[in-house]
Amino acid sequence: MTDYLARNRAEWTKANTEYTDARAEESWARDEMSWGMCGVPDAELEVLGEVAGKDVIELGCGTAYFGAWLAKRGARVTGVDITPAQLATARRCEEQFGLGLEFIEANAEEVPLPDASFDLAFSEYGASIWCDPYRWVPEAARLLRPGGELVFLRNSTLLMLCSPDEGKAEERLVRSQRGLHRVEWRDDEGVEFHLGHGEWIRLLRESGFAVEGLWELHAAESVEDHEYYPFSADWARKWPAEEIWKARKGAETPLAASTAGRTGFARAAV
Repeated sequence: MTDYLARNRAEWTKANTEYTDARAEESWARDEMSWGMCGVPDAELEVLGEVAGKDVIELGCGTAYFGAWLAKRGARVTGVDITPAQLATARRCEEQFGLGLEFIEANAEEVPLPDASFDLAFSEYGASIWCDPYRWVPEAARLLRPGGELVFLRNSTLLMLCSPDEGKAEERLVRSQRGLHRVEWRDDEGVEFHLGHGEWIRLLRESGFAVEGLWELHAAESVEDHEYYPFSADWARKWPAEEIWKARKGAETPLAASTAGRTGFARAAV
């Protein structure tokens, strides 16, 4: 257990007591899949496509509401998380809804499951920001079968560059992108990991992935400010606060196949 994993587990144990446990059943009960704090419906983005019959692993599943949405669409879902309190909530919801999810208490950087076990690995604010990408991305590649997909949601790089150590995102750059990796807000909070787009592309390619899509998410007019959000709704309507990456294991690299260097990228502003 590294220092950041221990801190993150403590942070999410606290969060589970304060708000995630109370919201879990409501989230499991929903049928519509939506992405992140901006709540963009997957039906508008069509990121995931057909998941019925697929073996899916959620890396950093928390209370596993997103995995529950996939299970309702016919996926066989395994959730991995290091926080016992979060998994207890997820298991309680599974007992109530009976969707067939399975759970493992483990570090998403080192999952105790065989190679090539899954068709889809995904993370919605789980491993995608709370684990070291230089460890969890290669681990996701190991767990995926050839042709398998990796999909993850994270804070946008622009949001991180505009985020001060305290307070919400500003309308100016306040953080250097050079050397962006481990981000610590305060000593008593968790540790996040963020990279610039170029470094993400290099890491994914070196891990055997071809990037197939990058969706940049904006807040709709109906989105309101929230005390837990690191941005104001107005900020997120002007600039992308969140982004979804999609990559495929073992496919031809789109960047190498395109002289323009843009084939294989799908940009969406919602």
